[in-house]
Amino acid sequence: MAKGTIRYWAAAKAAAGTGEEPYDAETLAEAMAAAAARHGRGGEFRRVVGRSSFLVDGDPVGARPHASVALPEDGVVEVLPPFAGG
Repeated sequence: MAKGTIRYWAAAKAAAGTGEEPYDAETLAEAMAAAAARHGRGGEFRRVVGRSSFLVDGDPVGARPHASVALPEDGVVEVLPPFAGG
């Protein structure tokens, strides 16, 4: 298992109730499933994260299946919800 940090931004931060937390997972899918189990809160966390985009050590995940995205040791996962604005 790799250990690193998940950073939440904007609505993801509000839904998680924290700006960051550690991960202990092999893949992005595993890390986010563990986070969802911690932050159930009536589905708000899952809803926000389900619409979010992700960076792993600054690289966009894009449309890749999260189960195929390996997480590095001491890596950083950024959870970026859709932003509104003009």
